[in-house]
Amino acid sequence: MPAHRHVVPPRADRGHLKLTESELRQWGHELGRSITPPLIVTLTGELGVGKTTLAQAICQGYGVRDEITSPTYALIHEYRAPKSAVFHIDLYRLDSPDQLTNIGWDEIVSSRSLILVEWPERAGPRLPDSHLPIDLDYVPDDPTRRILLAG
Repeated sequence: MPAHRHVVPPRADRGHLKLTESELRQWGHELGRSITPPLIVTLTGELGVGKTTLAQAICQGYGVRDEITSPTYALIHEYRAPKSAVFHIDLYRLDSPDQLTNIGWDEIVSSRSLILVEWPERAGPRLPDSHLPIDLDYVPDDPTRRILLAG
């Protein structure tokens, strides 16, 4: 898997970015434009922190033209982009990594695609080591911003 350079805006402070939703979308769009498949991007954070918002921006930057929606109930949404297929996977509803077989996990992670995984901790040891981790968190006392940690 080729190495990927991180898109780090000039305001980055020791790998921590405090971003508004608009800035988060812009950062995700720029990341999406810079991605060369295959790549697995994991999105970690509490409910409502902005994982799907970031996934949407990454997809748009990557070239997906379809409406990008949360795969919470479907578990997987597949999109087409000029560079490759895009799989947006939400593992929130899985109880164990054993259930990944039922959704075609092994075939998806071995494809030459962009794969965005929300709630990646639910994949346990089946998550490949070679992925780009992104963690989102709330900024204490500032509901308009999110902390982003990438890489």
